[in-house]
Amino acid sequence: MTSGYVHSFETGAASDGPGVRFALFVTGCPFRCLYCHNPDTWELERGQKKTSDEVLAEIGKYASFLRMAGGLTITGGEPLVQSAFVGEIFKRAKSELKLHTALDTNGFLGNILPDSWFDSVDLVLLDIKQINPQKHLELVGRPLEPVLEFAKRLNAMKKPVWIRHVLVPGYTDNEKDLTGLAEFLSTLQNIERVEVLPFHNMAFHKWEELKIPYKFKDMRPPSNEALTMARKILHATY
Repeated sequence: MTSGYVHSFETGAASDGPGVRFALFVTGCPFRCLYCHNPDTWELERGQKKTSDEVLAEIGKYASFLRMAGGLTITGGEPLVQSAFVGEIFKRAKSELKLHTALDTNGFLGNILPDSWFDSVDLVLLDIKQINPQKHLELVGRPLEPVLEFAKRLNAMKKPVWIRHVLVPGYTDNEKDLTGLAEFLSTLQNIERVEVLPFHNMAFHKWEELKIPYKFKDMRPPSNEALTMARKILHATY
């Protein structure tokens, strides 16, 4: 039995994988995305320490419903920061609760884990923030290459993947960058879905409470035209 840090959970999540799901939010993340919706999950110790038994008991309350409606998604933060803890929860959710499992990850730490770690993961929700290496570094504070290498590895494992891309005006909506991302995705055979998610600044209050400067306070969501263009470009890849 392992223990780890849990930020929160949502019992009726409808946008974290197929169906209605139990979304477990864990803490710790190596990225510092300028538009992050959950900056309160960055630091590991901001979560509440839980054992895997405690977490599985909570999930188990809804297991009968989740088996029919959706499953379990572990998100964050970045779940792979706590790979031992998260891996045990996934393994037991499959073996004991018979749930469909999904990992929501930025992929940066994926290559430090063996292929066998992903045996209990049915679906990976992979967030690719930017395809331009310099813009990616400026946007999240970490290099792009480990993310792309992880995407290629998932393809080699034939692991089903949903790609997620947050459309941030002026940062991730450039047509050339979107085309570059589409070209990369076209080399992969395991992409089941591409989601273009519009930026919103509803997390501004979290940044304020944490006393972290937030440069997107007055930024508006992308226009319908921008969303349509991005979806047209990226949806052509699968």
